[in-house]
Amino acid sequence: MADGASGQAAAPSVRPVFQHDLPDLNLSGWSATAVEVSYGPGEASGAHRHPGLTIAYVLEGSIRSKVDDGPEQTYTAGQMFIETPEQLHAVSRNASSTEPARLLAILLTKKGAALTTPVK
Repeated sequence: MADGASGQAAAPSVRPVFQHDLPDLNLSGWSATAVEVSYGPGEASGAHRHPGLTIAYVLEGSIRSKVDDGPEQTYTAGQMFIETPEQLHAVSRNASSTEPARLLAILLTKKGAALTTPVK
C-alpha cells in the first residue's frame, strides 16, 4: 500500500549541509535578521564588516567571497559560508558576468546595531 493510501506521510530526508564552530558569544539582547542580496551580472559589494555573526546561503548562481585572511572562494547555489564578528569581507561579488546571483544572509547582531559597516 502506498504511503498516501495508508494515511501516513513519508518522512523527510534530513542531511547536514553546513557545520562551523562558533565563537564564544553571549547572545542576550541580540536579534536575527534575514537579508536577501541580489547581484546582477558582474555586480559586487564593497569591502565591509558585520558586527555579529553572518551565515550566508547561496540561492542562485555563483558568489565570489573572501573573508579575512582566507582564500577567495566561489560558492554555488546550495553552498554556505560564515563570517564571525568584525571579520573583513574583502570580496563579495557575482562570479558571473552574464547570469544573476542571489544569497540569503542570516545576521545575528545586538539589537539596534547596524548590520553592515563599509570599509574605506
